Amino acid sequence: MNEARPPKATTAATPALSEPEKNVIIAGVLLSMLLAALDQTIVAPAMPTIGKALGHADYLPWIVTGYLLTATAMAPLYGKISDIYGRRPTIFSAIIAFLLGSLISALAPNMLTLVLGRMVQGLGGGGLFALSQTVIGDLVPPRERARYAAWISGTWAVASIAGPLLGGTFAQHLHWSLIFWINIPLGLAALAIISNPLKKLPVVARNHRIDGAGAALLVAATALLLLALSWGGSRYSWFSLEIVGLLGGSAVLWLLFSLRLRQAAEPLISLEVLGNPIVRYGTLAMFLVQAANVGLSVYIPVYMQSYHGLSASSSGIAMLGLLLGTVMGATGSGRTIPRFTHYKRIALVGCLVSFLCLAVLALLAGRSSLLVLEVLTFGAGIGTGMTFPVATVSVQNAVDQAHLGVATGLLTFLRSLGGALGVAILGAIALGNGLPLVGETVQETSTAIASAMPFAYIFLACAVAMTMSLAIFHLMPEKPLRGRNESEMPAIVD
Repeated sequence: MNEARPPKATTAATPALSEPEKNVIIAGVLLSMLLAALDQTIVAPAMPTIGKALGHADYLPWIVTGYLLTATAMAPLYGKISDIYGRRPTIFSAIIAFLLGSLISALAPNMLTLVLGRMVQGLGGGGLFALSQTVIGDLVPPRERARYAAWISGTWAVASIAGPLLGGTFAQHLHWSLIFWINIPLGLAALAIISNPLKKLPVVARNHRIDGAGAALLVAATALLLLALSWGGSRYSWFSLEIVGLLGGSAVLWLLFSLRLRQAAEPLISLEVLGNPIVRYGTLAMFLVQAANVGLSVYIPVYMQSYHGLSASSSGIAMLGLLLGTVMGATGSGRTIPRFTHYKRIALVGCLVSFLCLAVLALLAGRSSLLVLEVLTFGAGIGTGMTFPVATVSVQNAVDQAHLGVATGLLTFLRSLGGALGVAILGAIALGNGLPLVGETVQETSTAIASAMPFAYIFLACAVAMTMSLAIFHLMPEKPLRGRNESEMPAIVD
């Protein structure tokens, strides 16, 4: 019976952090976040070159799938680990694992080694985004935390723009391995920047343990689900024995994981966190928003190339409207949240704006000019961007300091899973209507796409996701945001 008793915790005494030191830490963790974000966008343009150099081009999708599997599955684990052992050693481990994977990938003599290197990268990359937001949560009270959302969104926008440009340039004019070598100096710089300041970050010392069985079930369930989403409709039919088997196996493992959460003396994800309605609704809403946002960012370039006849580079430039809109929406939302008592209304307005823009885009898919398309995608980006700070701040504000890492890791996990599911669902719509899959040469099929109706279905599916997120945000309770004095009080730990 003693094993089931909650472990005691003590807060280690640490020197107070000055504002400049806090800013240095935030800059360092944002740089580490840039590593993970850049790695998701820089690889795709170089994949044809990598296939020619290493051979076995039929395994090219595993360069993306391998990273996605390990990164998504590890996100919630890092939150729990950082709550137990502290942020500094955990984020250091994540960066080192990411750099090790980058080194293996850069030196890969064959495709198998490269895929293994990408999976090692994912082991580290899965924690960088969650840990960055968790560290910011440690440093800044919820009432002020939202203003950093613009920095986070800006980091992803920079990666979305710079990644494809760098990946294409390195592969075409230099060498494909540079897309991995570039991570080494960036990662070392992040380690150097945050090393000393993070020593002053308050640490709650606990005698907790990681639930190994629960972790294994979570990783396996996530891996099978992502494999089904990656292969369904492309390598195998959605109703094939392989995909049905993967989905069925994943469902069984998720059931076992839920049972493990109830039976374990110290579950991987606290039942207190899972039972919190703000966490539950906030993470689910972000799951849907990310499904629409990632799916839209993937298929708008296909729409511009295959229907409007733009080149790959021109369609990339046209994507700036969506990216800039997202950054502006997050910036405005982050600055406004501290001034609103009912800050949840900001997310409701954002969902509504995004839904209206996507609905109009679906109606005008075959009749809109590029200018109208740019305005509508800009508006959709503003709407989705407005929801990100609200969800993050609400979830982090709903839990005490002892569960901050777990709650943030859970939010990151569902965001990643939502993006994968969004691409899979829109991919099924694309295949069902004769559109090219992501990564296929659009020019080969552009002449066959005479109707914009398939894209109208895609935009409509994104609008439906935003409608569902609107309803879920409406159900999410509101909790007054803690200020600086409240955040500096020691967390109550049983």
